[in-house]
Amino acid sequence: MKNFIVFWVLGTVCLGPVSGIAGHSGGDKSPDAGGALQVLFWNLENFFDWKDGGGGESDTEFSSFGERHWTRRRFETKCRSVAKSILYIAQQTGAPPDVIGVAEVENRYVLERLLDGTPLFALGYCIVHFDSPDHRGIDCGLLYRKDRLRLAGAEAVHVLLEDGSVLETRDILLARFVTEAGDSIAISVNHHPSKYGGAASGPKRQAAMRTLATLADRLSREGWRGQLAIGDFNDTPRTGTPLDGVYVNLAVPLARAGEGSLRFDGRWELIDQALCTPELAGRSHMEVVKLPFLMVRDTVHPGLKPLRTYSGPRYLGGVSDHCPVLVHVVM
Repeated sequence: MKNFIVFWVLGTVCLGPVSGIAGHSGGDKSPDAGGALQVLFWNLENFFDWKDGGGGESDTEFSSFGERHWTRRRFETKCRSVAKSILYIAQQTGAPPDVIGVAEVENRYVLERLLDGTPLFALGYCIVHFDSPDHRGIDCGLLYRKDRLRLAGAEAVHVLLEDGSVLETRDILLARFVTEAGDSIAISVNHHPSKYGGAASGPKRQAAMRTLATLADRLSREGWRGQLAIGDFNDTPRTGTPLDGVYVNLAVPLARAGEGSLRFDGRWELIDQALCTPELAGRSHMEVVKLPFLMVRDTVHPGLKPLRTYSGPRYLGGVSDHCPVLVHVVM
């Protein structure tokens, strides 16, 4: 795909060819080379459609007549903001992300509107989505460029408790790909249980990590040596988890440097992460993307924070309290 620049005029994104865009140095290969991949993850924070489909309290709350007054216009504004962000990242790196993992989307329709109702339709993304048993009705999703990757299979992996029962949380979304160069990579999109409820929530995140570790082991036995796990892990990088020795956490150097993807009480925390198998670790790195048009002054603490869609019941018009993270992988 040719390099392009994004023009934002009166709220509309326009694409035009351009030469000389500086790409990110993610390895020896350019971002558009067959053996290099750019993988984006973004928690889109309550990305519901505007219709009350009877899916529970959150579905009603985020609807035209619900408590948040989540109208079609507000929904479409968020779609355009997400699209603008992805195109901005494409401008900065020289190519659109090959894979986009997202969290907190209500259903497949939301992803369809994101692609069909914005200039993203021109970039040839396909959707991978499964409904999950989450009690709030939110799922993980994945978009991939069909001209860059061939989908070799996809599945939803339930998070299991120690007794074997299914936890009512977001499934882990797994997609297996083959690149243009014939390399294979398995990518999972994760949104582990939150810390809501305090210490009692810890076993739920442990269950999600055990499930991910079991999945990694299964993929390795099936011959998928190249694995990447992206997502909102609702915890900062740490040791002493079931993932120790299974994956290398690409977020560790950033966390040590004080980088973060979410700001809480004036402090940046890196809960959105990327983990990979040792085979990819030396050829991969992660960065947090702070989009300049979606950062606002923190009125309580010094510094900037992401512009979210709502602050309590008040509509702000942003996208999320999370910053996206971008992973560069040379296969």
